[in-house]
Amino acid sequence: MNTKILPSSDEAYAYPLLIKRLLTSAQRFENENTIVYRGEQRFSYREFNDRVCRLANTLSDMGIGPGDTVAVLDWDSHRYLECFFAVPMIGAVLHTVNIRLSPEQLLYTMNHAEDDLVLVHEDFLSLVETIQGQLTTVKNYLLLSDHDTKPTSTLPHSGEYEERLSQAATEFDFPDFDENSVATTFYTTGTTGNPKGVYFSHRQLVLHTLNMIGALANADLKPLMGSDCVYMPITPMFHVHAWGMPYVATMLGLQQVYPGRYVPDELVRLIREEGVTFSHCVPTIFQMLLNSDEANKTDFSNWKALIGGSPLTTGLANKAAELGIQTYTGYGMSETCPLLSVTRIDRRISQQSEQQQISYRVKAGVPTNLVDMQIWDPTGKPLPQDGTASGEVVVRAPWLTQSYLHEPGKGDELWSGGWLHTGDVATISDDGYVEIRDRIKDVIKTGGEWISSLELESLISRHPQVASVAVVGVPDQRWGERPHALIVSQNGDLEADMIRLHLEQFVESGQINKWAIPETIDLVNDIPKTSVGKIDKKRIRAQLV
Repeated sequence: MNTKILPSSDEAYAYPLLIKRLLTSAQRFENENTIVYRGEQRFSYREFNDRVCRLANTLSDMGIGPGDTVAVLDWDSHRYLECFFAVPMIGAVLHTVNIRLSPEQLLYTMNHAEDDLVLVHEDFLSLVETIQGQLTTVKNYLLLSDHDTKPTSTLPHSGEYEERLSQAATEFDFPDFDENSVATTFYTTGTTGNPKGVYFSHRQLVLHTLNMIGALANADLKPLMGSDCVYMPITPMFHVHAWGMPYVATMLGLQQVYPGRYVPDELVRLIREEGVTFSHCVPTIFQMLLNSDEANKTDFSNWKALIGGSPLTTGLANKAAELGIQTYTGYGMSETCPLLSVTRIDRRISQQSEQQQISYRVKAGVPTNLVDMQIWDPTGKPLPQDGTASGEVVVRAPWLTQSYLHEPGKGDELWSGGWLHTGDVATISDDGYVEIRDRIKDVIKTGGEWISSLELESLISRHPQVASVAVVGVPDQRWGERPHALIVSQNGDLEADMIRLHLEQFVESGQINKWAIPETIDLVNDIPKTSVGKIDKKRIRAQLV
């Protein structure tokens, strides 16, 4: 195509989209806002900027430069937020390490990422010390502590974080470089094999941040993250940059609260005492918060929650509504940075009843700006967006990981046909709403028919005595697979036959077929979860076989 490209002035500045641009904006708005750690430490944005510069100088003094990889093992903290900026802004790569991985997987990811320096919180020292002899690229360590006393360790370290920062200068000339330089990497666990490394460039993270600001401003008639918002993440910062929200909050200069280690009562206490108005989390953590002791003495009416990672069930959305919480659903995955779609309560929906609105809130929302989304049949043919046809969700957007780190073959599988394959089965309605029906690997195939495990979970969750639920397919000689349900009861009085009777009403209304009712139902004290708090269906199936 013969497009026209005009020359630029020799004096024109080619403005690269770098993470430092997000920090530049942070001090322009709401100057009285602070960044809070556990309700105990507070930093103005000017102090935060100084600390980012101090960290950059510290890293440089320790020999870290462009192309090096810095690993972080920490709870959600102001320190982590400083790393979100300082590490990529000097041209290094930030590896946000999943602290909940097994020692074997932790070792694999740190060697695979070729970490050069490790920032490690004192709570994880013993874990790192056990694998230190097998780390092949790590040259140095910096210790992190929440106490005045310095941690001790057998690791060959260069001191403690706060001590080193106190000795560093508060100015740093962050350079310009190619906006396509890798800024961050982390690992996503799959159904088989080792974790896979995904990575994102400065350009991708900046564009994702700008898109998220627009998406959250239009999710409701009032923005989810406006200038008066008090933000607290309840999604680990090691998981997809806490969904990218810290970059958004910092660019907007919002009041931010970082809770440290996730303890349900402490999280609710911070919501109440710090006046938190917006958070995001997975459904299992959301459920734990609402069931905590502190929840009984907390007014949630000013709190909005974005739910993702796995679908928000109708039962949980109803419970949240009873407490005055407005819930929204975001959809994406580690490979997509992550935001692809989000709930949008427009004027038409806002005029409907609360229960009608909930039917929209539990869906995966509407694709955001710059996201091209289709659903494909198994042959790669696009299907109609009529709310009925279902197929695999495939996407294109300017912030999607372009491959897997050091694994180009798996990257080619991810991008087969020039679209990123999510592995999710969904429908898209004519008004643009995405409804995830299941993961391809979690669809239950019984007697030649497909049963959505997510739909069954949502229907079961409507029973007032169900606290949480997971449904998986188990092998059956006659039907191929049959649904099996694991249910945690609210009060211990629940029985399996009560669930079957509850599901009969949805058979009578035509929502499900009679053979979708699980023949086997286990009432359990807990349901296995992944390292990021999602229901772990792989483990459940393995335990049942």
